[in-house]
Amino acid sequence: MSDLPSDQSATGFARLAMVTIDCADPVALAAFYGGVLGWESRHVDENFAILDNPEGGTPLGFGRVEGYVPAPWGNPDGSKHFHLDFYVEDLTDATDRALALGATEPEYQHGRTLRVLIDPAGHPFGLAPAE
Repeated sequence: MSDLPSDQSATGFARLAMVTIDCADPVALAAFYGGVLGWESRHVDENFAILDNPEGGTPLGFGRVEGYVPAPWGNPDGSKHFHLDFYVEDLTDATDRALALGATEPEYQHGRTLRVLIDPAGHPFGLAPAE
């Protein structure tokens, strides 16, 4: 059941074209998430990169922002703007593989089933068992 008024619940007026993540180095961040997801790059240059979703879903974009500074994970002022969560078959294996690609694991973990890691640009992301 939708929380929208009845005249808006059945129709939308837009489709999600892409999720774009701000960063200092789009080439490096696209390579990281390409390795995590197994997705291919459609476009890569020093200012912007796009990974295509092979299942036909929404692509991921990575855009250079001069002076980019990531919000610290677990910051009590709530400065985190977004995060991505991924289902994985084996949490330990997926964590090890993400770390090998350049992720880091913060000391603070807020759940038992979700493992939070930090991508090379400083964005938190979660790995959760698929079941």
